[in-house]
Amino acid sequence: MKNILFVCVGNSGRSQMAEAYFNHLAGEKGKAQSAGTVPASRVDPLAVSLLNEDGINISSTEPKLLTQEMLDKADRVTTMGCGVEGVCPAKWVATEDWGLEGPKGKPVKEIRKIRDEIKIRVKKLINEL
Repeated sequence: MKNILFVCVGNSGRSQMAEAYFNHLAGEKGKAQSAGTVPASRVDPLAVSLLNEDGINISSTEPKLLTQEMLDKADRVTTMGCGVEGVCPAKWVATEDWGLEGPKGKPVKEIRKIRDEIKIRVKKLINEL
């Protein structure tokens, strides 16, 4: 079973969605967690709502601070394209950056596109394991 880590700055949107999709879809292939370099105080309610549209409930999750222990345990680290390069200790381990647009300030229709792109990429990642 592979350990996957999704990293973003706030750990309130994209990385939370990636973690939830992975854990929902991966079965015995792996387990994911997400973390942020500067975690927000809560998961973005819009991210919660958009995952609910897909039958996934993340209403009880909380943003987590990225730790060295998380990085050490990860078989694969994926950053979300949210400018973590300058502040992320993940730069010391092999990472893949998905280069996703930030959802902040975008209309719901655009954020759904980001969510759908995350789901596509998570499915591809699972197939690669």
